[in-house]
Amino acid sequence: MRGGHPWVFANSVRAQNRDGETGELAVIFDRKDEFLAVGLFDPDSPIRVRILHAGKPQPIDHLFWERRATEALRRREGLFDSQTTGYRCINGESDGWPGLVLDRYGDTRVLKLYTAAWLPRLGELAPLLACGDQMILRLSRNMQTTAEERFHAYEGQTLGTPLPTKRAADLLFRFSGVPSAQQTAEGEALMKLCLADPAFLEQAEIDALRPVEFFENGLRFEADVVRGQKTGFFLDQRENRREVQDLAEGRDVLNLFSFTGGFSVYAAEGGAASVCSVDLSEHALIGARRNFALNAARPAVARCPHETLQADVFDWLRETPERRFDLIVLDPPSLAKKEYERAAAIGAYAELITGSLAQLNKKGILAASSCSAHVSAEEFFNVTLETARQSGRRFEELKRTGHAADHPATFAEAQYLKCIYLRLLD
Repeated sequence: MRGGHPWVFANSVRAQNRDGETGELAVIFDRKDEFLAVGLFDPDSPIRVRILHAGKPQPIDHLFWERRATEALRRREGLFDSQTTGYRCINGESDGWPGLVLDRYGDTRVLKLYTAAWLPRLGELAPLLACGDQMILRLSRNMQTTAEERFHAYEGQTLGTPLPTKRAADLLFRFSGVPSAQQTAEGEALMKLCLADPAFLEQAEIDALRPVEFFENGLRFEADVVRGQKTGFFLDQRENRREVQDLAEGRDVLNLFSFTGGFSVYAAEGGAASVCSVDLSEHALIGARRNFALNAARPAVARCPHETLQADVFDWLRETPERRFDLIVLDPPSLAKKEYERAAAIGAYAELITGSLAQLNKKGILAASSCSAHVSAEEFFNVTLETARQSGRRFEELKRTGHAADHPATFAEAQYLKCIYLRLLD
């Protein structure tokens, strides 16, 4: 804690004066009973306390929250103009709001909570964080039942409006996150029923189910802020998408694990000869086609043929040896959500990089990215470079990137995003 780490794990607590309740302020003392820090208490989490302030004691009151919010927003000043209306406003612990992220999508804010400790303070903090915009609440899966049963807060709820109907809440709760193929078909059918039958949902709830539009570097995108992954879009890859745009001119581009086609649209805007988006989720590929359609008035995007393929990327790379591309974007989801999965994740990255290099034409470029926090940047870069050497193809490293400015990472566990660019020389 003295070094700035924001977490206290349950097995690190030596003594406790009483049982605490979710969201209470926990004051932490050292062995000499000197004040160390104060944080949010979560009795149901292995991270028992998330630090709000360390050093000299100070009150945690409304003025404290106002200062914290102002400081976070001030860090984003000057980063974006009117051509970018989608970005992260608060990045959890690294902005002094542990277990909480706040993203902006145009006139909509999305508040994502990773600890139930924030739930008792929603009424106080929601107006402060919304800044006058509509705000959607997203909840980590492991706390959704607690939120509903104990705090009457629901996944997908629009904060500042009456709670959704029970049927709407159940629907949003059930189909949040990444659905299976079976759930996708059933979920889409239910969503059509919701939107077609005004008696099923209140109008405000119907509106909340529709994706919201925002701009990123002048390009238009949709974010499914109620049902989509994370808060609806992967804003953390904005700078790498811009890099791909700069590299794409005249190239046949393959976007692996494409999600809703962010890299694909940027590649088209950069003058790609063609773009192929591959993802296991048909729902995500529908989003990719919609995002292309949103930018159809842009000449470069309109000229670029866009193919979408629903497939498991690992299987597709093994079974499609005849396909060749000039630029491949490899951006898989986290392959190591737990520390014990780290070794298997490194092996999986090696397999993906081997398969991707085999699909590259001469002088082709690979942009390989990892969002696995349990795989360090050094480990990921090393496995990428070693796998490229073992392929027998000559290459050069072009660039390495990390976190964008609106996604600061001030401690080791927060440093998850890394990307490396390689160009083949033959």
